[in-house]
Amino acid sequence: MRRLRSIIRPVARLSGAFLGLVSALLAGAGVFLIVAGLFYYLQPVAAEPNPTAASSPSKSIAVYSLPPLISAGPSGSAPVQAAIATRVVVLALKIDLPVVASPAHEQFPLCNAAEYLSLDKLLGYPGLPQAIYLYAHARKSMFLPLLTASKVNNGAAMIGMWVEIYTDDNQRHVYQVTRVLRHVAGSAALDEAANATTDQLWLQTSEGPVGDPNKLQVVAEPIGVLAASAADAHPAGKGNVCPDAPICTTSDGGGCRRR
Repeated sequence: MRRLRSIIRPVARLSGAFLGLVSALLAGAGVFLIVAGLFYYLQPVAAEPNPTAASSPSKSIAVYSLPPLISAGPSGSAPVQAAIATRVVVLALKIDLPVVASPAHEQFPLCNAAEYLSLDKLLGYPGLPQAIYLYAHARKSMFLPLLTASKVNNGAAMIGMWVEIYTDDNQRHVYQVTRVLRHVAGSAALDEAANATTDQLWLQTSEGPVGDPNKLQVVAEPIGVLAASAADAHPAGKGNVCPDAPICTTSDGGGCRRR
């Protein structure tokens, strides 16, 4: 829980011909999520070169119309092994960030990236029967749009919004926001995500300046998996130490500035 305390203190495309319609429908929507951590490594799944048909989205989101989904595998086949997350996109809020492992002994989250969380287990592989938990600063070009949207009618416009998580096996897992949790504080806030037994996405960001214990969490449920290009699934950015990060208090501190 040492890493948890340092995380909780400071911290959150669909492509294709249908995007013109989707962007217009989503323009007024907002999404905000809270997330942190490290992923454990599994053998990645080979991405299919083209999407193949599977189940359709529910009627409640039919207006968004996803392309055909990739099948998770024939009935009775071996379980699909998930791959590590590399990128998070919330098209409606213009959020597009690489996902990285947080630095060892992190004292302050990185800028220009979302990080995945590690508690007593590593949370970061979409598609597994557990939560994937990502966190980022509430800053411009990061998770600030989530915080901004959460302040309007308690983030109601974010419900139903899509979040895409790209993985290093050239797939993108599509999730739909189902809950927006505001003013969350304390380590117990992570208990539900840590104990999840189904595929879930949790995004986290700060609600105030450094020292404010309140965090925003956005929870999303899986819709399906789409093929992605290698270029889309492997963004160049890896995050960087924030210019205003605190000075490192230990020689092995991560995410902090050296004297």
